[in-house]
Amino acid sequence: MDLTIQIPDELAGRLAAEGSGDLARRALEGFALEEFKIGHITKPELRRLLGFETRYELDGFLKAHQVCEEYTLEDFERERDALKSLGF
Repeated sequence: MDLTIQIPDELAGRLAAEGSGDLARRALEGFALEEFKIGHITKPELRRLLGFETRYELDGFLKAHQVCEEYTLEDFERERDALKSLGF
């Protein structure tokens, strides 16, 4: 699906001049990041949407945008149990 947004020419020109990179790419990244943050898309879907080849690239993108994944008590307990089963 192609999506088109209308931005007044003077604003688009200023945004393109002030920002780094392609304005269309920045719009896609902003949209995708917000959808991920509110839980509408998963991490694998975000990776596919942005065209990243590896999880490492996606993790770098998320870190650059100061997006941290929630680390729950259940995550901690699961990791603790896994370490115990390995003898740690």
